[in-house]
Amino acid sequence: MSDYLNRIDGAADPIPTGERILAALGPNMTRLAARRASGSHPFLVSPEYVAHSREVGGHAMLIAPQQAVVLDSRATEARDAARAGVGPALDLPSYQRNLRRMGFGDDDLISGGSDRLIDAVVAWGDIDAIAKRIREHFDAGADHVALQVLTVPDGLTLRTAWRELAALI
Repeated sequence: MSDYLNRIDGAADPIPTGERILAALGPNMTRLAARRASGSHPFLVSPEYVAHSREVGGHAMLIAPQQAVVLDSRATEARDAARAGVGPALDLPSYQRNLRRMGFGDDDLISGGSDRLIDAVVAWGDIDAIAKRIREHFDAGADHVALQVLTVPDGLTLRTAWRELAALI
C-alpha cells in the first residue's frame, strides 16, 4: 500500500493526501491512513474497534466506519438478514484477521457469524436502537458513520427506511 501511495504521490496529477481515505482494518493500515491519507473507512467493525483505531491513528485522523443496519426488531429475522448481508465477508482473510483482533474466534466466524459477532458489527432493531449504535461510534471517536441498510421489514420500502434514518442526523 505504501508503494501504491508513493505512485499516487508521484503521478502527474496526484490525489492530495487530504482527499483520500484508506479502507484500514489493522493497526498498520490505520497508522498508514493517519500518515498518508486524511483517515480510514473500516468495514465490519464495532464501536470498540473505533476507539482502538482512534488511539492508534491519533485525533487528527478522520475515522468513518461503515455501519450495517437491519431495520427489524425481531432478533432471529434481523440476524438472518445481517448474516445474508455481511456473512460472505467473513470468509475473507483480511476480515477474519481483524475480527480475531477484535476478540472473535473461529466459532464466531462460521455460518455467517455468531449472534455475538452479528450483534457487534450490525445495528439491528428499531430507529432508536440504530441511533444508539451510531451514538456509540461517535462516542468512541468516529467523525462520520456511513450507514449501509441491508434489509427492511415487510411493509417498509428502502426509501422510507432511508427517510427514517435521515431523521437521526
